[in-house]
Amino acid sequence: MNLRPTRAFVLAAALLLAGEFVVRVGFARNMDGRFDYGFGGDSGFDEKSDGTVELFRSGGRRFLPQTFRLAKPAGVYRIMVVGDSVPRGSSLEQAYPWKLADALRTRGIPAECINLGVAGFGARRSQLILRHCLRYHPDLVILHLNNSNEFEDERDWQRMLAAHDWHPRNWATKSVLVARLHEMKTEQVFWSLLPPGIRNQGAVDDGGDESVASLVPENIRRWNEQVASTTLGDASLVREAGAAFMIVTQARCEADAAGNRHLDDHGLDAIARTIQGDRVARLSMREALGDGDFKRLFADGSHLKPEGHERLARAIAARIVESGIGK
Repeated sequence: MNLRPTRAFVLAAALLLAGEFVVRVGFARNMDGRFDYGFGGDSGFDEKSDGTVELFRSGGRRFLPQTFRLAKPAGVYRIMVVGDSVPRGSSLEQAYPWKLADALRTRGIPAECINLGVAGFGARRSQLILRHCLRYHPDLVILHLNNSNEFEDERDWQRMLAAHDWHPRNWATKSVLVARLHEMKTEQVFWSLLPPGIRNQGAVDDGGDESVASLVPENIRRWNEQVASTTLGDASLVREAGAAFMIVTQARCEADAAGNRHLDDHGLDAIARTIQGDRVARLSMREALGDGDFKRLFADGSHLKPEGHERLARAIAARIVESGIGK
């Protein structure tokens, strides 16, 4: 029996090894934390030797790129905004954290505002970012509170556990290249290019799974309890760090049977009201934007247009001043 490897096998192995090397070395920054799915370490944060901190788009946390001083500048009111894709916005300059710093400066408060929003992050992954950002001594932490990403948190927690499990079924995905290609199937990056028969054999439909899960009352109750308990923990962490805390509750733009649009906080305002204490402030998007032209403010049911970000930033700035937490 000839056990010598064929040329095709050797070529395939060489290509796989070359691809693995390119991904691990050439794309190391982008792959940072990729298979922690936002649950581990300090991915996305780069503390440099010159005393600055750079936020970058890593595989684990796709921050908007920003740079700030590790040590808070004297006389500057430092704000860090934690949340999902709503505060992240479509760009750094168009999102409300950036506009908030401008709004405070016009009120005589020298401010810097760091945007730590990451699309798809729920309460637990946001808390990990909040813990990390407290290392940079913010004067105020703003938590953009939402309850629409808990399915994603649960899904990616399971992905993370599988990625770090050494069961034989996971050996192939210890290759970063193979794991990334496998992940693309779930993300449907090239899914539409495959024949329907192949798609149906291994179909993964996160959107469909989430829609089904969201129809189960027990899931909604459990997710809201998770959001409430995690937010209470966030408040304790911020309080222990000596910073002020503000909760901005998400509102979704929805239409009734007659087509009339309204804002619904889906119980988030009630969760925020349970957070009490000194130097704690709250702002409801439903109240701040409820009397506006929703077509001009909202890009879709949840995300804001630039005018919506601008209006929300002004409302937050006013609440910071009137609550006294900006001192």
